[in-house]
Amino acid sequence: MRALALTALATLAADQGSKLVVVQLLDLKTRGHIEVLPPLLQFRMAWNRGVNFGLGASGSDLARWLFIAFALAIAAWVVWWIWREGGTRRTQVFGGLLVGGALGNVIDRLVHGAVADFLNMSCCGISNPWSFNLADVAIFAGALGLALFAGAGKSAQ
Repeated sequence: MRALALTALATLAADQGSKLVVVQLLDLKTRGHIEVLPPLLQFRMAWNRGVNFGLGASGSDLARWLFIAFALAIAAWVVWWIWREGGTRRTQVFGGLLVGGALGNVIDRLVHGAVADFLNMSCCGISNPWSFNLADVAIFAGALGLALFAGAGKSAQ
């Protein structure tokens, strides 16, 4: 479980550190948009009150607390499941990515009332209207890794 804890802490630190630098120190919250490597990478501020791509974004306090509770429940379930199954190091790393990302977005909801999304990538003449953050990348990578590799190497029961 050490790999899960270390990966979760590193993911949480990277997520919150990137938000501190970009949103606060570079003042993206006021500026709204910063060209980094146009058109491939830009910082575009978006306060997400829903889930991915703003789905379920009612803006109500009840929805905010439900999203927090759901994220904490999923993170706790992943930790419990990996502990119970005796997850491999690879499974623990993927679980840590998911847990660290979920906790990063929970902190945003607690502190700001919404998740701070700022990464925006476009390519090949396609303009992407959505922003995301490192926590979102970690959640996606962790969930995909768990789906693909959890139980790998175990014999069929």
